[in-house]
Amino acid sequence: MASLATGSTGTADAAEQWIRDYCGDGNAGDMLCAADGAERDAWLAMLDELAGASGGRLDEVRERAQRQADDIGTGYRIPGESEERPWPLSPVPLMIGSAEWAEISAGVTQRATLMEALIADIYGPGDLVSQGALPAALVTGSALFLRPMVGLTPPGGRHLHFYAVDLGRGPDGQWRVLADHVRAPTGAGYALENRLAIGRVLDGLQLRLNIQRHAPFFTAMRDGLAASCRRAEPRIGLLTPGRYNASYAEQAHLARYLGFLLVEGADLAVRDDKVYVRTVAGLKRIDALWRRLDPRLLDPLAFDSHSEIGVAGLVDAMAAGDVVVANAPGVGVVEAPALAAFLPALAERLVGAPLRLPNVATWWCGQPAERDHVLAHLDRMELSPAFSDPPLGLPGGQALLGCELDAAGRASVEADMARRPQDYVGREVVRLCTMPVVQGDRMVARPFTLRVFAARGPDGEWAVLPGGFARIADHPDPRAAVMGEGVWSADVCIHGPDPVDPVSLLPASTTVQLRRNPGTLPSRVADNMFWLGRYLERGEALLAVIRVLLGHSITADTGAALSSGTVQHLINLIVATGAASEPAGRGRSELAAFAMAALGNDSPFSVAGINRAIAGIGAISRDRLSADMTRLIDAPFPDRGSVLDRAGTLQRRYAAIAGLSAEHMARTDAWRFLDLGRRIERGAGMIQNVRAFMAMHATADDLSTLLDLADSQISYRQRYLTGIARVPVIDLVLLDPGNPRSLAYQAQVIREHLTRLPMLADDGIQEPQQALAAELAALVDLTRAASIEEVQLNRLNAMLADLSDAIARRYFLHGSEALRAPGLTLA
Repeated sequence: MASLATGSTGTADAAEQWIRDYCGDGNAGDMLCAADGAERDAWLAMLDELAGASGGRLDEVRERAQRQADDIGTGYRIPGESEERPWPLSPVPLMIGSAEWAEISAGVTQRATLMEALIADIYGPGDLVSQGALPAALVTGSALFLRPMVGLTPPGGRHLHFYAVDLGRGPDGQWRVLADHVRAPTGAGYALENRLAIGRVLDGLQLRLNIQRHAPFFTAMRDGLAASCRRAEPRIGLLTPGRYNASYAEQAHLARYLGFLLVEGADLAVRDDKVYVRTVAGLKRIDALWRRLDPRLLDPLAFDSHSEIGVAGLVDAMAAGDVVVANAPGVGVVEAPALAAFLPALAERLVGAPLRLPNVATWWCGQPAERDHVLAHLDRMELSPAFSDPPLGLPGGQALLGCELDAAGRASVEADMARRPQDYVGREVVRLCTMPVVQGDRMVARPFTLRVFAARGPDGEWAVLPGGFARIADHPDPRAAVMGEGVWSADVCIHGPDPVDPVSLLPASTTVQLRRNPGTLPSRVADNMFWLGRYLERGEALLAVIRVLLGHSITADTGAALSSGTVQHLINLIVATGAASEPAGRGRSELAAFAMAALGNDSPFSVAGINRAIAGIGAISRDRLSADMTRLIDAPFPDRGSVLDRAGTLQRRYAAIAGLSAEHMARTDAWRFLDLGRRIERGAGMIQNVRAFMAMHATADDLSTLLDLADSQISYRQRYLTGIARVPVIDLVLLDPGNPRSLAYQAQVIREHLTRLPMLADDGIQEPQQALAAELAALVDLTRAASIEEVQLNRLNAMLADLSDAIARRYFLHGSEALRAPGLTLA
């Protein structure tokens, strides 16, 4: 499609042309093509904004929207993959009018209320089963039914705090429920990120169409969890399975947005029926957990004893009323597809009204008449597992269309249904409505589903997120059973005639008590930040050696012009790190190959290996790092140009990360651990460099190279005008407290950081790591450059290693260590 003129007339013409081209194919029942009146005007206004943002080019606006999503850091992981994929965002949002949305919202609220009542009965009096309204096999036959939860009333009396539902809209305009999600509903963070990305592309759409905002929903959710806690100012955590979970990026984004602690099971401990997070300041009380962990792995004492990622004693703490877990373990029993066959009658019984959002018609094959009906009409049915575990006839656990079964497949299904009919449900085949998605330079119609979210507010009532997010298939087949999870996502905009207040997640300034305490730092996070600093410094130091070896220096007398002895010292430094093996020769090409190997081979000690370690730590520290730092950490390894070109690119990247941490990170404990790691690594690296080049017979090349590695050439030349001499060089790079690259400077900063970090006892006596830091600083202060020997360097290096170990023992997690140190007061 050719680029169209911009401006109000040009963009409106472009939008109209897009609609004509899109609807010219006769997309009956499509969200855009079936819209009329105010609904069509809303679609036209949105496409007008798209045209203005892209100069009339659909391919350009798609790329721009994706760049915004990547900028925010949105990602997801396919199970079994170690690397995250970019979140696939369509630039065309789904437009829904406020009147239609009001019906959807009321239906979602009713359904969430029904689920709560159903769960309360299953784990409470059991009237539905005893009175025959619900078959017992639907409860006890589900792997998601957790018997230890029977009779346990959660704190506040509510099992559900968060609820999600997948909806499908038919070509007739009716919305129907495809699936309920209560175990650990995912996607609210993606809905938020979609809105942020699309808001940057279509920044005028909010006011133009009165788009309802997301912030009030998240405010209600956060306040609702807080209101369920016993303490007035509760501490809330988001319990994650860890970085390899498919939606870890979403969890990190939500934790940062909501102000929750992002914690793993190893971060938590239960003592006296209260839950604590292990922090650098000792154990700190956790009042509520928004869990994203499989409930069966949540507590090895109550559920799966093999779980290594849960929290022993968590269910006891729940039973005592001292921690809120949202959602409560065991609620997943109501997710069984078989239950949908009974929900219409259960709604009449439990909430006194028919379902406002009807289910897909469902037949549970555990009943003889229903089984016979499914088998008789299998060609017109979708066959699905009745519970979470796949039956033998559906080995992949995915729904199948009966019309697509061959003779062997049908025979297998019928044979297994004869043995275990209760494992199957038949459902009507749902045909989905379509919406536009950009493909190349045009819009095409694709079927979609809509995930909607509800959360309890502080008053206990349900609040519904206005919009949720749409998942879009990559093919035109409108049958829900073949759509899968979808390959694209889209923002969902609820528009209407009434202005929308500019609500923020931020509370009113008059209601917030001022504080300058930066918050709680879990020990695991401190560990990650410490090693992030060490790896960043290690990579930067190795790059410096590679660049000096190949002649990248401010002087003209290095690199290829260096003496053979100096070159050998540089080679020894690289080989000692394990980054590369000794080169076969000392020619320029052999040195370049050696440097390339140290830069980018598969060894974990090469620069590429160090970068992989940095990226791994960055991936589990998203809630603590800025988007700019995350982008630099995740940037691809350079694969073009000479060794020096690639090394230069990486050096500038490291420098940018150092600048961000120095100038943009608040001076919190997290920053202190990041800087501690950097300082310890830099001090150890400087000792190695001095050891390599400090010999009494050191040449001018040796000393100049040492200045290069310490980035101190300019400082030295400004200070000493008579040329390079051994003692002044050693004093500058090792013992000068005013040189930010010297060991003396590192010792001072390390001591200051450890003085500022929390202490466990209030007796005023130095802790072991503080005493070691003071001893290191004193020893460096007493050392003289003129008399320094290798034995002194070895002692200083050993002290740095001991100091690193002491920091780890004091602040980081160590498996099943004691929960409380002597004199530690629990908070």
